[in-house]
Amino acid sequence: MPEKADYRLWSVIACDQYSSQPEYWDAVDKKVGDAPSTLRLMLPEAYLESRDTAAETEKINRTMEEYLADGVFKTVENSFIYVERELTVGETRRGLVGLIDLEEYDYSADSVSPVHATEGTVESRLPARVKVREGACLELPHIVVFIDDPENIVFGDLDCGETLYDFELMDGGGHIVGKRIYGKAAERIMSDMDMLSRPEYLEKRYKLSGKAPVIIAMGDGNHSLATAKLCWEQLKKTLSPEERDGHPARYGLAELVNIHDKSVVFEPIHRVIFETDTEGFFDEAKKYFSEHSGDGKNTHTIKLRCGVAGEDLGLVGHTIGDAIATAQNFCLAYMKKHGGRLDYIHDDDTAEKMSAESGCAGLLLPPMDKNELFPSIMESGVFPAKSFSIGPARDKRYYLECRRIK
Repeated sequence: MPEKADYRLWSVIACDQYSSQPEYWDAVDKKVGDAPSTLRLMLPEAYLESRDTAAETEKINRTMEEYLADGVFKTVENSFIYVERELTVGETRRGLVGLIDLEEYDYSADSVSPVHATEGTVESRLPARVKVREGACLELPHIVVFIDDPENIVFGDLDCGETLYDFELMDGGGHIVGKRIYGKAAERIMSDMDMLSRPEYLEKRYKLSGKAPVIIAMGDGNHSLATAKLCWEQLKKTLSPEERDGHPARYGLAELVNIHDKSVVFEPIHRVIFETDTEGFFDEAKKYFSEHSGDGKNTHTIKLRCGVAGEDLGLVGHTIGDAIATAQNFCLAYMKKHGGRLDYIHDDDTAEKMSAESGCAGLLLPPMDKNELFPSIMESGVFPAKSFSIGPARDKRYYLECRRIK
């Protein structure tokens, strides 16, 4: 944790936010100035095309070493950090910062690991991140992961110790408080997590019928955890079995959140095809979806929009993940035949407006009930990329805690 730092300047939002708005990051840079800040320990993605990433990576790693040498940090050992974050949507997100064993995580599409990706991992986004982590002595996460705990066993009765931080995040990020949990209170949390992963509990909860259970599911930061996994797989080849057991790079720091927390809201990401031939769009969509109905009991409604016309189409027999994948595959097939480009739109009204423009057609996807996330992954595998969003940009996790990985 920072000791000699102004937390309001220390903590900045995740590097993958405001990626098309370098002016946001320019303003943060001016605000931070020479003060110690996590801004100097990462590279905003808004700068990836405009800066020398190799030089920036070298500067980041050098700054990490300088912060350690200059006594910027204090160490909080063998603890969870309980976080309360006031969000712009009016709710308070409750989380626990702790370690994920990367041996229990696999981001591949056919993974059966208990720590599981929720959306497809774009492999091309990993090499640049790997370069940063390979030379880094610290990790600082913006990763949020979920547990499926409807009875709120883990967060129900937390015994917190000292307050480690309590401040207002910059640029409308809301208020955040972090408290230490250690000793018997931490052991209680680990025991409760253990209970949620017991085979008899999982079978009763999900009726698995031989399917591999998911204990922890990614919420935000899948590519960051995938980078940590990739680096660990490379590093452990050079280590003895004894060295692997306790090596700090075997773990990734993340914030754990109960998916049933009131603050967790899933928003759909719609598909709009631009610059395409829209004649026959409705007929082709209805034919495609009828040919790709599933064999389950669920029905999800896809809203087809083109110009001033619209139809609601029930996609029968699919999990929500299957429904999104079918919509995505239709868009790709339609563009292959008729041309066009695909974009991913968050807001309902914006998607409707764009779909009404000349040469455009849209598929408005259904909102996902968060109770569907874990069962859908276990039934159908990971969701396609750009399947859902969890809140607006300002509510994403800010960098704050760091951990030594070397």
